Amino acid sequence: MHRSTLRTRSDLRSMVEDAQQLFREAAATTGEKAEDLRDKGLELLDSAVSKAQDVQAAAIEAGKEIAATTDDYVQENPWRAIAISAGIGLLVGLAISRK
Repeated sequence: MHRSTLRTRSDLRSMVEDAQQLFREAAATTGEKAEDLRDKGLELLDSAVSKAQDVQAAAIEAGKEIAATTDDYVQENPWRAIAISAGIGLLVGLAISRK
């Protein structure tokens, strides 16, 4: 996995865990301090959602780029693409038949 993906996943997990901790503390306290803790927790969750949406958008864009590159390759090399597909199919078939 890509390092930035792992870092982003870790960051999101940390944000959610921090928000959960703030909500636990808010449940144990009352008054203005509880309200402040809930507000901070909500801010962390909003930040995590925003970051997750950014990651999703980047993944979609990368997927589109990969699909376009693959399509260009197949258009430029149709017979080679057929041969590669047949080879992969043969390898998958052999792997399945051995199980």
